[in-house]
Amino acid sequence: MKIRILGPAHPYRGGIAQFDEVLAAAFGREGHDVKIVSFTLQYPSFLFPGRTQYTRMEAPEGLAIERRINSVNPLNWPLVGRAIAREVPELVIPRFWMPFMGPSLGTISKTIRHRSPKTRIIALADNIVPHEHRTGDRPLTAYFLRQTDATVYMSDEVGRDLDSFGYRGLRAMSPHPIYDTYGAPVPKAEACAALGLDPAVDYVLFFGFIRNYKGLDLLLEAWGMLKARDKTANRKLLVGGEYYGNKEKYDALIASLGIAEDVIVHDRYIDENQVRNYFGAADLVVQPYKSATQSGVTQVAYHFGVPMVVTNVGGLPEIVPDGRVGYVVEVSPEAIAAAIGRFYDEHKAAEFRSHIGVEKERFSWSALTGAFMRLYGEIGK
Repeated sequence: MKIRILGPAHPYRGGIAQFDEVLAAAFGREGHDVKIVSFTLQYPSFLFPGRTQYTRMEAPEGLAIERRINSVNPLNWPLVGRAIAREVPELVIPRFWMPFMGPSLGTISKTIRHRSPKTRIIALADNIVPHEHRTGDRPLTAYFLRQTDATVYMSDEVGRDLDSFGYRGLRAMSPHPIYDTYGAPVPKAEACAALGLDPAVDYVLFFGFIRNYKGLDLLLEAWGMLKARDKTANRKLLVGGEYYGNKEKYDALIASLGIAEDVIVHDRYIDENQVRNYFGAADLVVQPYKSATQSGVTQVAYHFGVPMVVTNVGGLPEIVPDGRVGYVVEVSPEAIAAAIGRFYDEHKAAEFRSHIGVEKERFSWSALTGAFMRLYGEIGK
């Protein structure tokens, strides 16, 4: 089958780009003709909160990536749609993660459907309702959804959001697969040496871009509570990820809580070849999110066998069975602090790691590609 994925890929950085590349590789292993049609311009610089949109890593081998889409140029969108339609793909997968992409991906999909009526458009939706709301979100998302035959999503929360739009296309839920492209786990001593950390210290990890909805402030407050109870001796909070705005807010909070000596912040984008060191150094990954659909960080933790604390929002409880591979807690510093304390007090690391080996079998890339194939077969019946 000829498959075209519309979404970011190398040289763009970040979890969505990497996901698209791994998905394309998974389809390729199954014998499909796959190409990622990516962006010449993904975000205007003034809309991008980080330092750069581009990775320093080499392009992945064996993948066809074609940069065509300009997200802000309406004249570009029908041109891209017509170019893809001329290839007559059986399946096009537009990757939808924010309403800003609705006009470009929606118009490209609409053009393909008009020019190549046998092509099926099955979206892959990270979010339908964004974490950070802006005026005009709903009409942009609604326009995109009208151009699709079906949608695959990765948490029940996104399915409920589709209901709120009265979505009439077919749908399937398939959990976010495990990222297995960061290399094998490394021993703690090796990981700490690579990061310049003391291997004799216990590390709790917050990983990924630092945005308001991800709740780093809640984790910092929780750490302050643990410190006040003398629960942080020989333990540190390791933060690995780039601030997406408001760095001063977190610096001020760290200072006011008196935990500056307890917190190690690596304020930068973590390249793919360094990810395993952060998870190798960590005893526990904490995702104190205030809102969520699903999370790639959770699946990286599964890959490296690191227990987790997640908040009871969105699809996170679907992915992390409470008391088996970690803890699901309410969105509060008190609950987060209690879970971290319990993890160490009850020596849960070995037990949780053993269960992770079993639970991770649910999250395969073949399950996700299979969801697309099933929907493809059902369209038009």
